Amino acid sequence: MKILLPDTVPLDPTLPEGWEAVTIDARAEIPAEHHDAAVLVVWGSSRRHLASAAENLKDLRLVQSLSAGVDGILAAGFDEEVVIASGAGLHSLTVSEHALALLLSLLRRLPEAREAQQRHDWSSELGGLQPLHPKGRITSLIGARVLIWGFGEIGQNLAPTLKALGAEVRGVARSAGTRAGFEVIADDQVRQLLPETDVLIDILPATERTAGIIGREVLAALPDHAVLINVGRGATVDQVALREALEAGTLGSAGIDVTEPEPLPAEDPLWDAPRLLITPHAAGGRPVGADERITANLRALVEGAQLLHVAAR
Repeated sequence: MKILLPDTVPLDPTLPEGWEAVTIDARAEIPAEHHDAAVLVVWGSSRRHLASAAENLKDLRLVQSLSAGVDGILAAGFDEEVVIASGAGLHSLTVSEHALALLLSLLRRLPEAREAQQRHDWSSELGGLQPLHPKGRITSLIGARVLIWGFGEIGQNLAPTLKALGAEVRGVARSAGTRAGFEVIADDQVRQLLPETDVLIDILPATERTAGIIGREVLAALPDHAVLINVGRGATVDQVALREALEAGTLGSAGIDVTEPEPLPAEDPLWDAPRLLITPHAAGGRPVGADERITANLRALVEGAQLLHVAAR
């Protein structure tokens, strides 16, 4: 039996007896000599690569993504009998790090500090004696009311760190309850909490339901000092509404790691929005524990056991 590994990341999973691993070009069509593969691992794969796999891998049983999102894989048209497993959890640490970096950079006004440094200006506005909670601005996580919209593995990993830094953290998911020790409210109740939210962190996937969900109504409901962080998917935010809110001063600041489309076109006016920090989809990019996930799901496939993080079809 054969498993195809992408050349976009070093991989060395433990294989069951009788299995062979072949590393292939993740940007090219699947070579004919590997059309007998039973498992395909996907990371940074091109549309051409996925389309080729969907069309030609007739013995395929499992597509193992190393990305938490599998929308591109689902769009490729794999047979319904092919199991698609996501890489949920492989990016919890790295995306949490990045979300925290964006947030703290904005709260502590590091972009402005960089500009002051370039001017050789020891800014008394940015340094020296400062109030903990100045009027009309949030400058610390101490006492900050944080709402994490999309409270999956990444959100549940990030929440304790925010709490340890003094924030009051709640999650938002499809159903209310308690997850990882944190209160979670249902999606349909989120707008009631927005006026008392200091930081809104978006970790939502891109679906028909979430397209543009953070739009004018949501942004208008947030306090003028609020901070928006998006490390989910660019399609979940109405970028025109975001730019307008920042320009009008009805949103304190924003840090986004994802846009729609990607790359963000150089002429897009979003680049020049005030108090906006943009990173080029840099939060993940390095799956942690990929070999172990591939090994576990390959073993489950062979033994007929439940696979981890099977995507809904």
